[in-house]
Amino acid sequence: MAGAAFRKPGVEIAPLSKETLQDRVYRHVTELILDGSIVPGEMVTVQSLADAFGVSPMPVREALRRLTAANALMVVSGRSIGIPALSRARLVDLRNVRFEIEAIAAAWAAERMSDQDIARLRQLLDALEQANAAGDVKSYLRANYAFHFSIYRAAGSENILSIIENLWLQISPYFNMLHDSGNYSTANEHHQEMFAALRDRDAQAVSKAIRADIDAAFQVLVDLLK
Repeated sequence: MAGAAFRKPGVEIAPLSKETLQDRVYRHVTELILDGSIVPGEMVTVQSLADAFGVSPMPVREALRRLTAANALMVVSGRSIGIPALSRARLVDLRNVRFEIEAIAAAWAAERMSDQDIARLRQLLDALEQANAAGDVKSYLRANYAFHFSIYRAAGSENILSIIENLWLQISPYFNMLHDSGNYSTANEHHQEMFAALRDRDAQAVSKAIRADIDAAFQVLVDLLK
C-alpha cells in the first residue's frame, strides 16, 4: 500500500504513472468515493492523497475541484475535503432520478449482456453474499459497486454511464450507513432478482428489481435523516 498519510484498512492505493496524470488522479479519487472508501464525516487532505498516489498536490487539487463541482465532495476546512451533507430534498431528488435512469440502463443491459458478463455477475453475487455474512462493509460496498456498474456498462452507452456515475458519486458514500438496518440482506435479494432477470434477458423484470433496490435503500436513508 502506498502513502502512509492515507493508510486505511482494506484500501490499497498504488502510485500513478505520469501519463495523463490529472485524469488518472481524478479517476482514482472517483473510485475511492464510489466504492465507499471515503465515508461521510471523514476529512481527507490534498497532501494525504498526493502522498498516497505519489504525485504533487496540483493534480489532486484539480481532481478535487472537479469532484466538488459535481457535488461529490466539499471543502470542510482549510485544505481538507469531505463528503457533503445529504439533505432530505437532495436524497429525494437523487432517488427519483436514479429510479428512472438506472432502470433504463438495466433494461438496455438485458438485451446486450454476454454469457461472460452473466458469469461475472454470478461471481459478484457470491462476493456480496460472503461480505454480508462476514459483516465486511468495505468488501460489500466494493462488490456492490462492481455488480451494479457491470450492469450499467453492459447497457452500451457512455452517456448514460456518465450520468449514473455522477448520481452515485453523490449517494454511494451513504451506503456505508445501511449495514445496521439489515439493508444489505434486502439488497442481496434484489441483486438475485436482477441476476435472474438478466440471465433470462427480461428487461422489464430487471428494471423492476433495480427500482426495488433503490427504493429500499432510500427508505432507510430517509428515516436516518429525520
